[in-house]
Amino acid sequence: MFLEKDPTLPGFRGLHVVQVRLFFSFKHNRKTYPCALIQWFVPIGDHPCEDTGMWMVEPDLDSDGQRVTAIVHLETVVRGAHLLPVYGTTVIPNDLHFSETLHAFRAYYVNKYADHHSHEIAF
Repeated sequence: MFLEKDPTLPGFRGLHVVQVRLFFSFKHNRKTYPCALIQWFVPIGDHPCEDTGMWMVEPDLDSDGQRVTAIVHLETVVRGAHLLPVYGTTVIPNDLHFSETLHAFRAYYVNKYADHHSHEIAF
């Protein structure tokens, strides 16, 4: 998903890219808080890829090499994002399940060509 980072910055520069691991809500003082458990991605470089025109991201890792995880309020969500793996030279196993793809590669393209809205906000 795209999360709002800085609404004063144009396009992708004002957004975060995250993977949702779980949607949940909780109540506190009779108010419901809709949330998501997410894992962060960070941009690779300060500009989109010259060959594809798409931004590249990689998982944000802590000092132990584990993915950085957080809980965010759903009000910060801008819209869904589509990530495409950056394929290397290694053969992809035939038994790689689609649910594992956001953990199987080192880097991803933020697909601005997925639809009109993605193209408008991820330029």
